[in-house]
Amino acid sequence: MLNSEIKTTIQTAYSAFLKGKQLNARLGQRLMIAEIANTLGSIEQDDSGKRTSDPAVCVIEAGTGTGKTVGYCLASIPVAKAMDKTLVIATATVALQEQIINKDLPEISQHSGLNFSIGLAKGRRRYLCLQKLNFLLQSTQSASATMALFHDGDFAIDLDKDAQKLYEEMLGDIASSRWSGDRDSWPVAVDDEQWQQLTVTHAQCSGRRCPHFSNCSFYQARGTLDNVDVIVANHDLVLSDLMLGGGAVLPPPKDCIYIFDEGHHLPDKAIGHFACETRLADMGLWLEHSTRQLKKMVEQHSFPDNIGGWFERLSGKYKELISDQTLMREALMSAAEFRLEEETEFGRVLLYRFPRGVIPEALRELAGRLKVGFNASVDLADRIVTELKSAMNDEVAGVDRQHAEQMFPVVGMMLSRLQNTLSLWEFWSIVDPEGEPPLTRWLRWTEYRGNQELVVSSSLILAGKLLKQHLWNTAYGVVVTSATLTALGEFDRYRMRAGLPEDANCQKVPSPFSHGDAAVLSVPRLLADPSDAKKHTEEIIEQLPALIGKVKGALVLFSSRRQMHDVHCGLIDEWRDRVMLQDDYTKQELIRLHKKTIDEGGCSVIFGLASLAEGIDLPGVYCEHVIIAKIPFSVPDDPVGAALSEWVESRGGNPFMEITVPDAAIRLVQASGRLLRCENDTGRITVMDRRLVTRRYGQTLLNSMPAYRREIA
Repeated sequence: MLNSEIKTTIQTAYSAFLKGKQLNARLGQRLMIAEIANTLGSIEQDDSGKRTSDPAVCVIEAGTGTGKTVGYCLASIPVAKAMDKTLVIATATVALQEQIINKDLPEISQHSGLNFSIGLAKGRRRYLCLQKLNFLLQSTQSASATMALFHDGDFAIDLDKDAQKLYEEMLGDIASSRWSGDRDSWPVAVDDEQWQQLTVTHAQCSGRRCPHFSNCSFYQARGTLDNVDVIVANHDLVLSDLMLGGGAVLPPPKDCIYIFDEGHHLPDKAIGHFACETRLADMGLWLEHSTRQLKKMVEQHSFPDNIGGWFERLSGKYKELISDQTLMREALMSAAEFRLEEETEFGRVLLYRFPRGVIPEALRELAGRLKVGFNASVDLADRIVTELKSAMNDEVAGVDRQHAEQMFPVVGMMLSRLQNTLSLWEFWSIVDPEGEPPLTRWLRWTEYRGNQELVVSSSLILAGKLLKQHLWNTAYGVVVTSATLTALGEFDRYRMRAGLPEDANCQKVPSPFSHGDAAVLSVPRLLADPSDAKKHTEEIIEQLPALIGKVKGALVLFSSRRQMHDVHCGLIDEWRDRVMLQDDYTKQELIRLHKKTIDEGGCSVIFGLASLAEGIDLPGVYCEHVIIAKIPFSVPDDPVGAALSEWVESRGGNPFMEITVPDAAIRLVQASGRLLRCENDTGRITVMDRRLVTRRYGQTLLNSMPAYRREIA
């Protein structure tokens, strides 16, 4: 149970924060603090601080206005400090990450009386590599020779004057301590292509053996995280660290309490981390090029017999893999029954998904052969990498240290790519366990401007087993929170997708908003069913001017890009001039211009797609009306969604009611949530889809939304 000392600390901090900010206590926020504190406070540990009780997982759905950041910080920071653990806060979007690090945590520190330090964790590719920068600034001939080791293609680096000047400025600012090497702190935006020349992957980094290690921007930033109380990161970085076993960038999971804000994204993020693909034509070219690279290394440098033998054997394996891949490509093209997925003036994409993820035995045997070949290649490349690392410490006779430093990045990159491709063929060569969700396996044949490629892919369809292994069972404690974790009023959907422990504490806390007083949910009279896209679009064009005519700011959300553009084109000039299309701007610029127009006394309407249904903040007059073109059903024709539906159906379930309707319910809540951002906000939500009142599932969807006042025509 939560001991009295921690409980008092939390209560005192909350009272001080409310007083300092001149706020009133919110019921939902108080309940959130209590549930998180009780869950984390009930953890049992041994004398070494290791958790000995069952996984401690608290899942909280808290709507907009609850004050989630304050709630989970005030509950978890005292517990983390008392238990000598690091609190890791992970967000799904950069906007929320910046808000937490620049606004929320400083305010909590200032007003709560809690004393804690803060750090920001970023991935390696956000930091400059001094080794690469120095190589780039060598003479053109030297840089070309050296940089060839860092790239997959046969080309030379020829720096233009602008790049040369930029890199010299960067080196000067690092040398004079005016810049840390962090891309986000460079005073002007850096072109992606220029920045990529300056960074390395985990596989290319030699770590402590690098001559620039003591001045490395990434490792200096990472070192500061060892002594902070609260680390702010993103979902991707935390998941990457967990998949590496933990402790690669962040502290070990057993010493961390994780907070996943915007936690409804977590299962899909986890699935994405274990998705694998290989492009057969591209991989064939890479293997041929890598064979030439290995030959050049052997010709240009002398190696001890064992290392030289590994180079020779690895080159031989590459030749075998090229042959095996050719056989696999021919077999896949014969087995696949492709359907058209996409077609443009530049080419087309064909898709074939193996039903139930089951591939024919002959293909599985070929995949097993490729698995064996890539596994042997990984072993050889790993041996070479290990020796090169030792050679960089002058620990290997017969290998020059400088040559080892030059060769390490290219062999390290080889190892990384070999490992990734090995994972793909491992997934293709196994038979899925009976009774468990299968892997989905699919092919894409792409034709673009005359070039053809066969892409081979695989993915999990549910993240539960993965998260159980790497997160729930290994972390000291975990909190997941979001405004949309339940579907149709229950946590069942999230439990299935995230594989939550059976005794996870799942709670929904009340919103501070009086939805019935603040907003109206309207379903107008329409003659067209959304399945008739042409007539439905015509009715939206006809009714839209009356809907947006009396408001300063409005947001119109579409499920189809085609319909969004058709509606925009169908409006007369007077109304079309008010509209800004999401496709025409970055999200930040779209919101900036929208607010600027309204601030200057004008009216503005944003036309957007699903990505604007969450993660944007338009309080007050910036959004007085949210218009949803139709129920945001997803069509489960992507390989992962289709495979999940197929699996549910094979178990006697109804994919439409168990997946499609709950997913649509969450999207409706997210979309309608764009209206009320502050307690004083008011306005309307209009859904241009009569299926909400004419279909049996419509009432279920309506009841899943907040208690807005309803106007059904």
